[in-house]
Amino acid sequence: MPTASSTVTINRPPAEVFDFVADGTTATKWRPGVLDVALVSGSGLGAQYKQGVRGPGGRRVDADYKVTAFVPAQRLAFAATAGPVRPTGEYVLEAVAEGTQITFSLKADLGGLKGLLMGRAVQSSMDAEVGALATLKRVLETAS
Repeated sequence: MPTASSTVTINRPPAEVFDFVADGTTATKWRPGVLDVALVSGSGLGAQYKQGVRGPGGRRVDADYKVTAFVPAQRLAFAATAGPVRPTGEYVLEAVAEGTQITFSLKADLGGLKGLLMGRAVQSSMDAEVGALATLKRVLETAS
């Protein structure tokens, strides 16, 4: 089962970091693999987003998701609802002296043949996704 996790500290309060990440429409500002994203329905817990990500050969792949946990300034979790791989993930935030420590974790359950055929590519993609926290840090710390 591919998994990935990354943690950074952002010089901003937890509520500000959480609000930015929880607004899925900001993804194109800090997640380079996201081509487009739009809120389809809801807000907070249960919100659903239509999202397209860069797939093999640069083609657009559906990667829609639903928010499965929503604890302001503390935790945001989601589950993919479309696409060939349907990972789950979460952001866990903690107030620290420097601002906010945020951890982004992903996991995907790839069984059998799918795991053999796609495992390495999925792991690479997930590593890049959690690595985007460095870009999130830069975006939020340089915002006015």
